[in-house]
Amino acid sequence: MGNKENIFSEIQHLRREIERHNYLYYTAAQPEISDAEYDALFHRLKELEEKFPEFDDKNSPTHRVGAPPAKEFPAVEHTTPLLSLDKATSYKEFLQFHKRVQKMLGVSDLFGSIDYTVTPKLDGLSVRLRYEHGSLVLGATRGDGFRGENITQNVRTIRNLPHYLIGDAAKLPVLEVRGEVLFHKNDFIKLNDELEMQGEKKFVNARNAAAGSLRQLDSKITAKRPLRTYIYEVLYYEDIEFETHWKQIRFIENAGLPVIPYAEHCDSPENVKKYFKWAVDNREKLPFEIDGVVIKVNDISYQWKLGTVSHHPRWAIAWKFEAEEVITTLLDVQWNVTRNGFVVPVAVMEPVFVAGATISRATLHNEDQIERLGIKIGDKIVIHRAGDVIPAVLRPIAEMRTGDERKIIPPQNCPVCGSKLFKPEGEIYRRCPNRSCPAVIAESIKHFVSRKAFDIEGLGDKQVEVLLDAKLIKDAADLFTLKTEQLIPLERWGQKLAEKVVANIRARKKIAFDRFIYAMGVSGVGSHISEILADNFKSLDTLKNATLEEQAGNR
Repeated sequence: MGNKENIFSEIQHLRREIERHNYLYYTAAQPEISDAEYDALFHRLKELEEKFPEFDDKNSPTHRVGAPPAKEFPAVEHTTPLLSLDKATSYKEFLQFHKRVQKMLGVSDLFGSIDYTVTPKLDGLSVRLRYEHGSLVLGATRGDGFRGENITQNVRTIRNLPHYLIGDAAKLPVLEVRGEVLFHKNDFIKLNDELEMQGEKKFVNARNAAAGSLRQLDSKITAKRPLRTYIYEVLYYEDIEFETHWKQIRFIENAGLPVIPYAEHCDSPENVKKYFKWAVDNREKLPFEIDGVVIKVNDISYQWKLGTVSHHPRWAIAWKFEAEEVITTLLDVQWNVTRNGFVVPVAVMEPVFVAGATISRATLHNEDQIERLGIKIGDKIVIHRAGDVIPAVLRPIAEMRTGDERKIIPPQNCPVCGSKLFKPEGEIYRRCPNRSCPAVIAESIKHFVSRKAFDIEGLGDKQVEVLLDAKLIKDAADLFTLKTEQLIPLERWGQKLAEKVVANIRARKKIAFDRFIYAMGVSGVGSHISEILADNFKSLDTLKNATLEEQAGNR
């Protein structure tokens, strides 16, 4: 028994040493040993674990190579909501945020009255990590902010993420942190080069590559991808208190976690402005993609007082970079029909890479905008895209015209059902009057199942179109009568997907009232207005019986 105790002690020592060297190599950039020495430690640990399987530990560094494929990712509820951030696009908008914070806190407008922690806004995939008594027990995607997917097996393969914490953090019963998983620019280029050599499809941008890599059912594939993570926030903790967000960041760093780099403590809005200028000037030099900076009220007690709204915390904001502009050619204009019957122009362009993605379509907004721009098919055009904003056409380059350009002519009939279009006086869109137009029905159902509405997993745009083409549904209500045996014969479905979709539909028979309102797709009623209506009317009957004046007063 004594010999086994010695073996176990050696295994534990090797695990801790390997984790320490991972931290020194990936996070601190201060390696103490050569690759050969590291490999010797790793192979010794692997040898002992294979010989004594009773000492296996899921957090062992040897498990970074991946585990057997998972059947699916189970859902997991978040202890603390992982909210999005409100956005600013200028110093003026940031100052408006600063003044709102001051007003809500009742703090004077003296210089330095509110201080901030400022960090780069990483362009990756947000994850939640849970450590218990210093050991990693859970990794989850953000999902809808309240519920994500359990991707612990895949998270364990990330090279710079420790499986065990060090220092005071190792003693805490629970510590949950939030971070971003991403590729460094050079690693992303190498990954795409390898995929191309293997004859596989390359990734369009680094963010999509990170998301796709982290959500592989086979974690051995994830392990081959050079993912990294950076931690920027403490979500939940026990047996410890923090006075400031800056102290949280330092605590994360001392725990051995890869803390978000280039963080700064700014004691005034003017210093936040200087940091933003630094980020703009150094954006291309950074090892990873960023799309702005994140600004958080530093004082934790202030954060609690400010609180949150349903979408974002009131104590933080993302100051986004200006949209990137590129030039391409307008090849054609496609007229799409929305769920409300509006017929909107979409530019079909020569594919161009902008803001981290290859774009071949962009919004032209409406006929009036086309007229104002004086844009023609065949024009060289300037488009822009910032972050997740839909690409838009800014202007044509008239001096580059050849004379072969063609005028854009709006349709007189619905491009889908052929009905005569009409344009009410004072409105900017032509409309299809046919409420049974296949496009209106399809877009309404797509909206109904979307993330902010019923959020039915497994039912995307393509799946909705397949169901309509197979005549299994005529409207959104028909979704709730679908049976597994009806879906199995559909192309690229099969029994597993059919069972999953039917189960997901059944699970969404009861949803929050604001989601239900949003799912109805009423023109002008977005997610925010839906929340306000739900808060004020509480039930569908109350809302239905309210007068138009009462409804308008709450919008």
